[in-house]
Amino acid sequence: MCILHFTLHIEQECAETRRETALGKANHERQVELMERIANRGEALVRTATSGFPMSDELKARILSTLLTLMNTRENMDRAAMRQSALRRFVG
Repeated sequence: MCILHFTLHIEQECAETRRETALGKANHERQVELMERIANRGEALVRTATSGFPMSDELKARILSTLLTLMNTRENMDRAAMRQSALRRFVG
């Protein structure tokens, strides 16, 4: 898979992850799985960006943008988990 399609795939996964966690459908095991996936995708992007292969400025910007998307997704997951935890404390 080329870098462009890989970044598009990651951004699509992030959108699905945000929807899943916002709706509260992800249990703890699923959240751990999603966080591991985010970390793995980030590592792959960083290795690609620092590989030394010549890349256009557009491609470099695309990689940075996708890394930001991964970080935002992780932050959204953390916020959703905190909301769910707070709801459980107030309800039960």
